[in-house]
Amino acid sequence: MAKKPHKYTRKLQFDTKTKKRIYARDHGECIFCVRGYHMECTSGMLLEIKDIMHFVPKSQMGLGIEKNGAVGCRYHHDLLDNGNKGLRQEMLEMFEAYLKSIYSDWDKEKLVYTKYDFRSREVKENG
Repeated sequence: MAKKPHKYTRKLQFDTKTKKRIYARDHGECIFCVRGYHMECTSGMLLEIKDIMHFVPKSQMGLGIEKNGAVGCRYHHDLLDNGNKGLRQEMLEMFEAYLKSIYSDWDKEKLVYTKYDFRSREVKENG
């Protein structure tokens, strides 16, 4: 029998409803492609496949909530996650500006899982 994931692990994943809301909010388009950001990719497939990207990564306990995600094509998601072209910092700045333009109360600190989070009800409501 498969082990059930830890409760905090589930909070780091984007659930189906959250993914749908993010896709709708972003019109199903990569936030970097829309801006024409580093479009050197020669594989149309990598630009067509869409993912939901975490602003604060799961490895840093980033929550699977709308304020921590955006649509990204596989190419730009890979650039962001791997940072192998030295673009990560610039991409994070663009990502942050995008999220702040949508959410006036956006706060990076509220995107991180803490077991006892008394600051925000959002974790409980979306978790």
